[in-house]
Amino acid sequence: MAPAGFGSDVQSAPHPGEAAAASREIWLDGAPRETKDRLPLWLGDKQNGKSTMSKRKSAKYKLDRRMGENIWGRPKSSVNRRSYGPGQHGQRRKGKLSDYGIQLRAKQKLKGYYGDVTEKQFKRTYQEASSMKGDTGQNLIGLLEQRLDMVVYRAKFAPTIFAARQIVSHGHIRVNGVKCNIASRRIKVGDVISLGTKAKDMALVAEAQALPEREVPDYVAQDGTEKVTFVRVPTLDEVPYPVKMEPNLVVEFYSR
Repeated sequence: MAPAGFGSDVQSAPHPGEAAAASREIWLDGAPRETKDRLPLWLGDKQNGKSTMSKRKSAKYKLDRRMGENIWGRPKSSVNRRSYGPGQHGQRRKGKLSDYGIQLRAKQKLKGYYGDVTEKQFKRTYQEASSMKGDTGQNLIGLLEQRLDMVVYRAKFAPTIFAARQIVSHGHIRVNGVKCNIASRRIKVGDVISLGTKAKDMALVAEAQALPEREVPDYVAQDGTEKVTFVRVPTLDEVPYPVKMEPNLVVEFYSR
């Protein structure tokens, strides 16, 4: 005689793993609900296969602590409160830097000051400076100061170099009356840089113009609060760096 329930329609109890899988609601993209809930927004929200948000690759003020200097002169920089390096080993005693280490540090500081431009862009700028007549270090500073995002920053249209790059890429800046969204564009002497219509009412711009820690340099001539003219290519002594920059060490680094 067959045991009770044998051959009937009663289904056996599912395996615990199968029950757990069955209890999870699967989304259209194939990710379980509880997994998707833990995903960062830039991973969980996509349109046409592309992220709808961008993310910063690194913390900008971490460079201040790594260098031990407030390289942008900002009062909110963390180096003002913690002068030691970042991370769990930041407070340990540092050894003496080699010549290579000193040159590398100078290069990283200068590159970081200009919005942490990519190494490829920075090296290309150095190569262009070295091919020009005159002092390579001075030429390098002049080329970096001619970047559109840096002129926007010098004009106090943005509180930081990162914000300056953002408003350029969002199309809020005009060069000689024409919209330009390329932050690395080389500005020429006599070019007029102005704010777009929407940018004139942005709180970010008003905040930047009210900052007391920096002034508009002489080589960027103001015409009211919404327009400036790039008067001349500056020398190292004219650039208002909050800390000492050593482009000669950058030249030595790339000349090895």
